Amino acid sequence: MALRALALLALAAFLATGPAQAAGTHFLEELTWPELRERIRAGAGTILVPIGGTEQSGPYIALGKHNVRVRFLAERIASELGSALIAPVIAYVPEGTINPPTGHMRLPGTITVPGDVFEKVLESAARSFKQAGFRDIVFLGDHGDYQANMKAVAARLNREWAATSVRAHALEEYYRAAQVTEHAGAADTSLTLAIDPGLVRVERLKTQPMPKAADGVQGDPRGASAASGQVIVARIVNQSVEAIRKVTSPR
Repeated sequence: MALRALALLALAAFLATGPAQAAGTHFLEELTWPELRERIRAGAGTILVPIGGTEQSGPYIALGKHNVRVRFLAERIASELGSALIAPVIAYVPEGTINPPTGHMRLPGTITVPGDVFEKVLESAARSFKQAGFRDIVFLGDHGDYQANMKAVAARLNREWAATSVRAHALEEYYRAAQVTEHAGAADTSLTLAIDPGLVRVERLKTQPMPKAADGVQGDPRGASAASGQVIVARIVNQSVEAIRKVTSPR
């Protein structure tokens, strides 16, 4: 009987934590559908769509840096906005051609999809969010190569939705704020160090000579630091929040 009582208490404690966790999360995938419906009814009209990518970043940075970064930054942005929610990260993006391999596809670990396929994914996701009741769908792209695709999708959807109150936004301010001008360079590495230092092979960065561009580093990561990365994090969050508030003001 004592074991049964303890088991029931443990189950009750476990169940009690569920609503509290759901109440605090910004991530769509952590909610049940009734919880999401109630959030939207309560005014959660904005959904952030974090877009990452899986690509080589030289010998020093893990392949999933964009996915980790954009999820982290989306949560920071959503927390500042208050009621905004966050869609699952889109990790499959255009990264060049497979045959012959171009761009980052020249090195193992990079995953690519055609540009038109990527745009169809964004369109379908945005239509799903509109169907759910969101009014503002905000694309946050952590990679430079598909910014034009994001803008093209948003423009097409907004033409189609002109008679409605729903809008899609390709938030250029997010990517611009990062000021990552060199792939796997100092700023890129610093931003990754600030968000998840486990993604950067720090010892290798310190002890091995800088590889040539053919080895997958277009920028020079020397001088990167978590402190510099924190400055970039703050800039991305602040400028993104400001931009989102402008485009999502009452219409």
